[in-house]
Amino acid sequence: MTDSIKHPSLATLLVHGGRDALARDEPVASPLYQSVNFQHPVGTAEGMRYPRYGNNPTAELVQRRLALLEGAEAGLVLASGQGATACALLALLRAGDHLLSSSWIYGGTHQLVAKELPAMGIATTLVDPTESRGWRRRLRKTTRAIFLETPVNPTGRVLDLKPVTMLAKELGLALVVDSTFATPVAFRPIEHGADVVIHSATKFLNGHHDVIAGAVLGTAAYIEEVRQKMIVWGQAPDPFACWLLERGLKTLDVRVKRATENTMRVALWCATRPELSAVLYPGLPSHPDHEIALATLDGMGAMMAIVHRGGGEAITKMLRRLELITHAPSLGGVDTLVSEPRFSSHDHLSPEERAALGVPDGFLRISVGIEDPDDIIADLDHALRG
Repeated sequence: MTDSIKHPSLATLLVHGGRDALARDEPVASPLYQSVNFQHPVGTAEGMRYPRYGNNPTAELVQRRLALLEGAEAGLVLASGQGATACALLALLRAGDHLLSSSWIYGGTHQLVAKELPAMGIATTLVDPTESRGWRRRLRKTTRAIFLETPVNPTGRVLDLKPVTMLAKELGLALVVDSTFATPVAFRPIEHGADVVIHSATKFLNGHHDVIAGAVLGTAAYIEEVRQKMIVWGQAPDPFACWLLERGLKTLDVRVKRATENTMRVALWCATRPELSAVLYPGLPSHPDHEIALATLDGMGAMMAIVHRGGGEAITKMLRRLELITHAPSLGGVDTLVSEPRFSSHDHLSPEERAALGVPDGFLRISVGIEDPDDIIADLDHALRG
């Protein structure tokens, strides 16, 4: 950035953040360093570059930009969102430690905290985040960190960080927030008291359904701990993935704002449909967390969900009639996608367990893209009328 712009906006940081002003004849597009090896000075360990260490120049640029966007000291890009979550937690926890986690979390994260961490000697307690004083009641002397998502995948519930932040600060616990659904455009958890931010960069940050990556943001000392876990567990990203991620970030602001406008249009239309028993979108006054969303988010995002009165069979019939919208398990790109959690992120849970988490049969997650909203609605209308 230049000296004349002391406090660039988020939209400007997305395009220019982390990169110095261009020198004469320097390319406008950031170069891709698609190299495993770099010349290393003889007789010293200083300055060694190796992509598995997270210090390829292409990775370093996007890491600096993400840190600026989240207001963090440092950031690290990893090979996947799941890898980012795993390395972020393993950098905080050791055998004998205890983790408090929201029970409203992505299915892959649920498996990590409920099965894999306990197998490593790290105890985990799942907490209903709406339960009054639930976090405090489940504390142990060995509790070291609190983990949560907001907004929640796939239900779109929005959590109030204030009571959790107060508890974490009081007891010196690390507060880790997965902010994938919100993106820095709508929510920056560190500004609300979080210590660590996680993103599945596969989703909105890249935004084009062609990259798998994750990101962890926090203090420089903590990110170095995460980097060491990344090195050991082999979770470093490929330089080309970092280059595509940096390219995708440049349009994040315009993509998210367009998709958010579209989502509001689609949600309002869905709310008129008698075939649906629920339309879940924080922008609707009927959403249980609408007031929290208004107070904490700078935009309601591009994720919503519907519940069909006819259950799973009706959703299957509906999906087979879609023509524009794609049935696919990811989210956050320019294309509108729909996904059934019962056959993807939550397929390891029983119908009763899914229903208890707000994901009954007939639940459909919708990641609204940047197409013309009238065309998205026309496709949903065609499918519902079948």
